[in-house]
Amino acid sequence: MQSESLSQTPALTLFPGLKPPHKTLLFHQICVLVITFLAYASFHASRKPPSIVKSVLGPTVPSNATQVSNLSSYDTGWPPFNGTEGTHRLGELDLAFLTSYSIGMYFAGHVGDRIDLRLFLVFGMMGSGFFTILFGLGYWLDVHVLGFFVGVQIVCGAFQSIGWPCVVAVVGNWLGESKRGLIMGVWNSHTSVGNIIGSVVASGVLEFGWGWSFVVPGLLIILVGILVFLFLVVNPESLGFVHPGMDIEMSVDTKNVENLQKGESEETKLIESDNSDSSSAIGFLEAWKLPGVAPFAFCLFFSKLVAYTFLYWLPYYIKHTAVAGVHISHKTAGLLSTIFDIGGVLGGITAGFISDLIEARAITSILFLFLSIPALALYRIFGSLSMLMNISLMFLSGFLVNGPYSLITTAVAADLGTQSSNDRNSRALATVTAIIDGTGSVGAALGPLLAGYISTRGWNSVFFMLILSIFFAGLFLIRIARTEIREKLSGK
Repeated sequence: MQSESLSQTPALTLFPGLKPPHKTLLFHQICVLVITFLAYASFHASRKPPSIVKSVLGPTVPSNATQVSNLSSYDTGWPPFNGTEGTHRLGELDLAFLTSYSIGMYFAGHVGDRIDLRLFLVFGMMGSGFFTILFGLGYWLDVHVLGFFVGVQIVCGAFQSIGWPCVVAVVGNWLGESKRGLIMGVWNSHTSVGNIIGSVVASGVLEFGWGWSFVVPGLLIILVGILVFLFLVVNPESLGFVHPGMDIEMSVDTKNVENLQKGESEETKLIESDNSDSSSAIGFLEAWKLPGVAPFAFCLFFSKLVAYTFLYWLPYYIKHTAVAGVHISHKTAGLLSTIFDIGGVLGGITAGFISDLIEARAITSILFLFLSIPALALYRIFGSLSMLMNISLMFLSGFLVNGPYSLITTAVAADLGTQSSNDRNSRALATVTAIIDGTGSVGAALGPLLAGYISTRGWNSVFFMLILSIFFAGLFLIRIARTEIREKLSGK
C-alpha cells in the first residue's frame, strides 16, 4: 500500500508536535514542497558534474584559438576521452546515463504507484549518491577504461529515474488544481537551482582534481536523502487531513481532523469508501490513452532534447567558443553556464503563472517554444561578440527553453494524472508522470549524443538541430491549443 501510518515517518514519532492538531494542513503542504524541492535539486546537482568536467576530460582547445587565458595543466585531457573522437566518447557517456534513465522512468512510475513513495525515493537518492561518488573515484584509481565509466553511468541513471515520478506524485497528493501552474512552476525551479548548485560546487572543486566534482555532489544527495527519510509524509490522509482534491485547502478544522483520525464522522466513511473505489493503480497502456498524455509526452521528447543538450554541453561550448576573441577557463565556463539555469528558474515560474492566468497550458507552452527559436539563433550569432551579449542571450534562451519544459513536467503532468476522465485517481499520477517525463528523457538521451557527433562539424549544425527540435515540439501541441482556443471563445 502506498498509504503510510504516522509511525512510518520517523520525525512524527520523534516530534509529536508536528502532528495535527498542533500543525495545520498549510504547514505540512509547505514542508512537503520544501523537502521535495531539496530532494530533486540534489538529484540535478549530482547530474551536473559530467557537463562541468567535459572540458577537462575531452579534447583540448583548438590550436587556432586567437587567445587563451588561464589554461591549466589538465588541458591534456583524460583517456579515453581526449583523443580525436573524444567528443563522441563523451556523447556516448551521456547516452548511457540518459537511456538508462529514460527506460527506468517507465518502471519507476509503475512501481511508485504501488509502494511507499518515501522509501522508494530514499532508495533512489542513496543509489544515485553512491554511483556518482564511484564515478569520481575513477580519478584516484587512475581508471582509463571506457566500460567502467559507461557501466557506472548506466546504473546511476537507473537510480536517478526514481526521483521524478516520486516527487511529483507526492506533491500532487498534497496540492489541488487551483494555481497549480504557478505553485509548481516555483517548485519546479529545483531543476535549475540544482543545476546551479551542481555547477558551482563541481566548478569550485575542479582545481583539486575532477574526481571531487563527483564526490561532493554525491555526498550532498545522500545527506538530503536522510532528510527525506526522516521528514517526508507522502499523503495528507495519513495525517488525518481530507485530500485537497481540486482545491488547495490552506486551513483545517481541528475537530474535523480529530473526527477523521477516530473515524467517528459519517463524512469520513464516505471519503474512505470513495478512496477505496478509486485507489487502484492505473495500467501503463491505460495511462497512455488518457486525453492529452501522448501529445504532451512527444512534445517533451523534443523540449527535453534541447534542455538536456544545454545541460550536458553548454559549459563545453562556452569553454571552446571565444567570447570577444578570448577563451575562458574551465572553472569560469562552468560558472557562466549557470546563467542559462537562472533564466530557466524565472521562465518556469512565468510559464506557470501565465498558464494559470489564461487557463491554457498548451497555448502557453507553444508561445514559449516558438519564441525560443529566434532566441537560440541570436545566441549563436551574437553571443560571441561580448560577455554582456553572451550573458543576456544565454539568460533569454534559458528563460524560453525551460519555461515549457518546466510546465509540462509539473503542472501538466499533475493535471493529466488527476483528470476527470480518470475519476481523479491520484494513484495514476506517478504512472502518467513517468510516461511524460520518460518519453521526454528518450529525447534527453538523444540530444547530448547527437551534439557530441554533430559538434565535430561545427556548432552551427548543433544549433540547427536544437531549433528544429523546438519546432517539432510546438507542432505536437497545436491540436490541443486549438481546443483550448475554441473553449475560450465558447466561454467554457
